[in-house]
Amino acid sequence: MAETLIKVDLKQSPYDNDKIHNRWHPDIPMVAMVKPGDDFIIECVDWTGGQINNNDSADDVRDVDLTKVHFLSGPVGVEGAEPGDLLQVEILDIGAFDDSQWGFNGFFSKQNGGGFLTEHFPEAQKSIWDFNGMFTKSRHVPGVEFAGLIHPGLIGCLPSKEMLDMWNTREKALVDTDPDRVPALATLPYADTAHMGQMKGDAAKAAAAEGARTVPPREHGGNCDIKDLSRGSTVYFPVYVEGGGLSVGDLHFSQGDGEITFCGAIEMAGWIHMRVNVIKDGMAKYGVKNPIFKPSPITPKYDDYLIFEGISVDEQGKQHYLDVHIAYRQACLNAIEYLTKFGYSKAQAYAILGVAPVQGHISGVVDIPNACATLWLPTDIFDFDVKINPDGPKKGVDGSVDVPLSPDL
Repeated sequence: MAETLIKVDLKQSPYDNDKIHNRWHPDIPMVAMVKPGDDFIIECVDWTGGQINNNDSADDVRDVDLTKVHFLSGPVGVEGAEPGDLLQVEILDIGAFDDSQWGFNGFFSKQNGGGFLTEHFPEAQKSIWDFNGMFTKSRHVPGVEFAGLIHPGLIGCLPSKEMLDMWNTREKALVDTDPDRVPALATLPYADTAHMGQMKGDAAKAAAAEGARTVPPREHGGNCDIKDLSRGSTVYFPVYVEGGGLSVGDLHFSQGDGEITFCGAIEMAGWIHMRVNVIKDGMAKYGVKNPIFKPSPITPKYDDYLIFEGISVDEQGKQHYLDVHIAYRQACLNAIEYLTKFGYSKAQAYAILGVAPVQGHISGVVDIPNACATLWLPTDIFDFDVKINPDGPKKGVDGSVDVPLSPDL
């Protein structure tokens, strides 16, 4: 049996566990050391550290403190790993705790984080998803059930001091271009709610003041939210500090490409079983700047899709130049509108696109002025026919059921 290096108690505040942290900083101490070739298990709280409850109210999503989130288990050091190496991480298995067989999906209020379609969904909403082995369904989104592709939303190695300074400098410059924007353009260091693992005293305070927030993906990995990093996948992370400093958290039972609702997967607490190795001087050998991964050989098999196109023309009809972000927004909005014809509310349709194994593709970026993005919606996840036919759509779900809404206060 593999050793469990980090254990969590879901009834305990993550701030009381010194093997957890919620900022990136090179001086956070390793909580354990392993050797190349070792495999081990790490337990993780959900990304909010228990702020979201299994109930029918979205008040907790509305009120979540986003300066406290992304509680990561780690960092774990690997003997012999040095800056310039690649840390090879194999995800051998991953799952939910036996006594926590549920997860949540949420839309953040525009005033508190927002999301990909925040102008269309400005208020907090939440759906709860129950697990049944490899499958999941929700009391808030009827008529749909699918197999989960469980994965860590957030995994990466510690940055060097030079890299940390680069992150903070470039993100501060971005925020300065529109400092009053809601939601903000980036999340800058915030010491008050930082949890720096085993760092203590003045050192912890100093590190908290410059520690990078965990919201975005960066060169070291981080919050990449790649749904295909599931059991059987392998990731090659650039190493920037001695030992590498591998940390992981933000586990997802399932997610659609793009995690478009922001709290956009089925978020859960659970465990991950990994094996590590070191490729010496791997960054230079392979020209690696950002992580590279091999996907899982085990994926839910869905063969029939409806594919929705979007182009670089926004909701107001304004033309943009080869804008993939706008194009994918339009593909998502087109899919949402389509699903409403079968009885879903727009919020339920949005939740489906956030949590189900939908595929997002950049289909064209050369045909000026429009990029083309596509969203692939598997039809087999529904328990009724959502395909186009000459007789028109037949209502598939009860419109009286909806995703709980919590208006902004």
